Parts: sequence; structure tokens; C-alpha cells
Amino acid sequence: MPERKTVDARGAFCPGPLMELIAAIKLVEVGDEVEILSSDKGSAKDIPDWVAKVKHEVVAVEERDDHWSIVVKRMK
Repeated sequence: MPERKTVDARGAFCPGPLMELIAAIKLVEVGDEVEILSSDKGSAKDIPDWVAKVKHEVVAVEERDDHWSIVVKRMK
């Protein structure tokens, strides 16, 4: 079962949430997940674009009341 680390980047503006994800993904093991919480709507596009480019996997993108939850699985 993969571990999941949650990073709360609500209130940070682009590229803050992406930078926090990049830092967090380096700290988890391959196969583990990082959930980033972001109130910046640009993150819903920017983060999946980055994830595809670096060949990790987007597990979920969910719009909640006042923020986005984006779960990324470390693949390498």
C-alpha cells in the first residue's frame, strides 16, 4: 500500500504549489503519493502538465469547495 504525504499549498500562487510538489516528491519513495492542496486554479492544469513531462502519474484531480486536491504518484 503506497504512503501518501499531503502538502497544503492553499494561499500560495503559481508557481508556489508546483514548487512545493517538486520538493515533496523528492522526499517520498517510488510508488508513494503526494497530495497537493492548492487554491490556485492554475495548478489544476500546471501540475498535471509537469507530472506528464517528468513521467510521474496523476492519480486524481478533484475540485473541492475552495481549492483543488491533486494526487501524484512518484514513478521513478
